[in-house]
Amino acid sequence: MTLLLALALLGAGDNELSDQEKKDGWILLFDGKTPDGWQNLKPANVEDGCLNPFKSGNYVTYAKDQYADFVLACDFKLSKGCNSGVFVRTGDAKDPVQSGIEIQVFDSKTDKPSKHDCGAIYDLVPPSKNAVKPVGEWNHLEITCDKNKISVVLNGEAVSSIDLDQFTEAGKCPDGSKNKFTKALKDFPREGLLGFQDHGQPCWYKNVKLKKLG
Repeated sequence: MTLLLALALLGAGDNELSDQEKKDGWILLFDGKTPDGWQNLKPANVEDGCLNPFKSGNYVTYAKDQYADFVLACDFKLSKGCNSGVFVRTGDAKDPVQSGIEIQVFDSKTDKPSKHDCGAIYDLVPPSKNAVKPVGEWNHLEITCDKNKISVVLNGEAVSSIDLDQFTEAGKCPDGSKNKFTKALKDFPREGLLGFQDHGQPCWYKNVKLKKLG
């Protein structure tokens, strides 16, 4: 049973935790009403129960705390042509592109997704399929960071995963293809900031929840 279905059965509303989720150790990162719990989120970026990083003045809007091993769950809705992303384990808030891992959130329209399509571990691993829903519909995303492994489930489909320890060279993937990173991913910190990217288009996030592992 997916988290989304479980929530429906338990009757949890948007931006709320069910009793079972609380027992299981989930925490709510966004209350749907205020910027509380976020480093650089403005009240204007809280819209109708959603966090919209567009025009926040920040490339990435970060949650206040740092996290190591966890499951992050959220729902997102795209605008037309939207390009956003979820950054995890970001070591340097001023340089997320080189110090964090991005899960791509994108208005993908291809049957052969690349390392830059929705659900990709950006510039590293393409999604196995294009599982994103059309513009205006809600998508459910789950990201698991567990030691050296990161995996992504989009709308109930396991679409991408990575073993950071296999990335032993800067700028190079295990298969020999190039990536953008100037440091080998095996040397990345296993703890850091998480946040949502503003890349020039509106993108709405809600039900942002996290469960620590270990």
